[in-house]
Amino acid sequence: MVTVTHAQRRTPKVAKTNSVFKKAVMAISGIIMVLYLIAHVVGNLKAFSGAEAFNSYSGWIRTVGNPAIPGATALWIIRLVLLAAVVAHFWAAVSLWRQAKRARPEGYVTKKAVAQSYASRTMRWGGVIILAFIIYHILDLTTGTVNAEGFDSTPYERLVASFQNPFVTLFYAISVILLGMHLRHGIWSATQTLGQSNRRREKTVNYFALGFATLLTLGFLLVPFSVLFGLID
Repeated sequence: MVTVTHAQRRTPKVAKTNSVFKKAVMAISGIIMVLYLIAHVVGNLKAFSGAEAFNSYSGWIRTVGNPAIPGATALWIIRLVLLAAVVAHFWAAVSLWRQAKRARPEGYVTKKAVAQSYASRTMRWGGVIILAFIIYHILDLTTGTVNAEGFDSTPYERLVASFQNPFVTLFYAISVILLGMHLRHGIWSATQTLGQSNRRREKTVNYFALGFATLLTLGFLLVPFSVLFGLID
C-alpha cells in the first residue's frame, strides 16, 4: 500500500517579503494618521473655550513655523505627509486584501476568519466610509464649499453651522465610531506587524487599543453633540 502525501503549498519568499512590506507600510502610515488624530481632537476641544480661542488656534495652525518658515508652508508640509500616509495606507490595505483573496480558495472559511472581531471584518467598508467622510469634512469645515456659512466665515462659525444640522452630526458620529473601531483593530495589528506584541502582552495591547480608541472617539463626539444640544453656540 502506497501512501501519497500532498505537501502544503508554500508561499514564495518574495511574496512573504512583499506582504511584510505592505503590512509595515500600513502600520507606519497608520501611526502618522493617529498622531494627526490626537492633535486634531485636542484642537477640536478648543471650541469649549469660545469663538475667539478656537479661531485663534485655527489661525495659529496656518502660521505655525513663522517667521522661519514663511506663510502656510509648514501646514502644507503636514497636509502632504498626511495625504501620502492616507494613500499609502489605502494602497497597502487594498493590495493585502487582493493578495489574501487570491491565496484563499473561494468559499473556504478558516477558524481564524470565524473568530475575527466585528471591527476587523468591517475594516474595508468602514475605511471607505471614513474616506468619504474625510472628503466631506474638508469641503464642509476647511473650504466651506458645502457649509451654510461659506468660506468667508470664521472656523468657529462653520463649526457651529455644520453641527447644528442633526443629519451632519449623525453622519459625523457614525464615521467617528467606525474610525474608532478601525483604530482599535489597527493599533493591535500595528503592534503585531512591528513586533511589539506577543502572547503575554496580547491582552494588555487589546485593552490599550480599546481604551485609546474609545477615548479618542468620545473626544471627537463631544464637540458636535455639544453644538447640537446648544452647549456650544
